[in-house]
Amino acid sequence: MNKHLNELIELSKLDKSIDDFTPLIVASQKKLARRTEKRDDIAQKISGLNAEIEDANMKIGSFEEQIKVLSEQLTLGVAKEKAVGTEREMKALQMEAELAKEKLKFANEEIERHHKILDVKASELEEVNGEFVKASQELDKVSIEVSKKLSSIDEDKIKLFGKRETKTIAIDQKILSFYEKIRVWARNTAVVAVKKQACCGCFMKLNDSAYAEVIKSDEITTCHHCGRILYLEPQSIQSQA
Repeated sequence: MNKHLNELIELSKLDKSIDDFTPLIVASQKKLARRTEKRDDIAQKISGLNAEIEDANMKIGSFEEQIKVLSEQLTLGVAKEKAVGTEREMKALQMEAELAKEKLKFANEEIERHHKILDVKASELEEVNGEFVKASQELDKVSIEVSKKLSSIDEDKIKLFGKRETKTIAIDQKILSFYEKIRVWARNTAVVAVKKQACCGCFMKLNDSAYAEVIKSDEITTCHHCGRILYLEPQSIQSQA
């Protein structure tokens, strides 16, 4: 086999090994992102529950203030009744007292209702806080796992990049440039085998003349259909001999 072709085959395999890390990295990042999203969703629920609890407490405080004002109003009304001069004034004071009592009743009912809301929300908050702790622990665990995995991948990639650099220095730079141009669009299929007289990149059948060139392997041969660099695997060469 042509020396340069053999070098490109080895370089292509090395590049594929490097690029094979990408889906592993993406999968790890997605796994971490899912756990982070789960924890953040729970944190948002907690924030919402805290807002509802704060709102209920504010309304209870507001109604308690109303009760205080209405109670003072009723006390003042009783004092006024003792000093009233006419029946008309008495009826007016009694109407004010009845209205104040209705408002007091409503305020007390609302306070009771909001206390029930607080009980429900406090129970929900306790449950969701438990979920948050669990989700945070899961995230921490996955974060450590992913960090170790990515660190291991980085170490392996550094080794492969070192090997790649050694190979690219040894390869004729014109041939390397030719390979890199094809790799821009073909990625890990820049150099492909020929099987059953077809290019394994575009899967188009080669004519007899082109196939004969690949078999000889005297020169670097490209697919006449797609432009990828072609080679015949050793076992295929033996079968053609």
